[in-house]
Amino acid sequence: MTLFLLLLALWLVLNESVAPADVLLGAAFALLGVVGFTRLEPQAARWRRPSAVAGLIATFAADMVRSNLAVARIVLGLRRGARTAGFVAVPLELRHPAGLAALACIVTSTPGTSWIRYEPTEGRLTIHVLDLVDAAAWIALFKQRYERRLMEIFE
Repeated sequence: MTLFLLLLALWLVLNESVAPADVLLGAAFALLGVVGFTRLEPQAARWRRPSAVAGLIATFAADMVRSNLAVARIVLGLRRGARTAGFVAVPLELRHPAGLAALACIVTSTPGTSWIRYEPTEGRLTIHVLDLVDAAAWIALFKQRYERRLMEIFE
């Protein structure tokens, strides 16, 4: 009911009208939105280890600062030496949808990395890394820092 009312209110605000026709049309769209959302709504995710959540947040915050500084050095031309961008195929054991969604948010919000593709049948994630030195070391670090913690939280 709350989602229905929020969608209806949003419709009315965007249309800047409370005319009966707008209310009826907004109610129809809100009902369609609620029906669509209930069909797409994923299962509730349970966090199993709150200490792992705190560790993941701390790791992510530190990596975010480090990545911002590294990308700034690259963009401003302050970093010496050759830079090699590349794609990395990371084999994932993580299968929980909420864990994968959290991982997607982590990867896409960290400067210098982009989530390219996830192949669920093979459990393989392809990531683009702006400054790739050693792919094998990068994969091991990624699995240790993020995948292991997310598996502790969600699986």
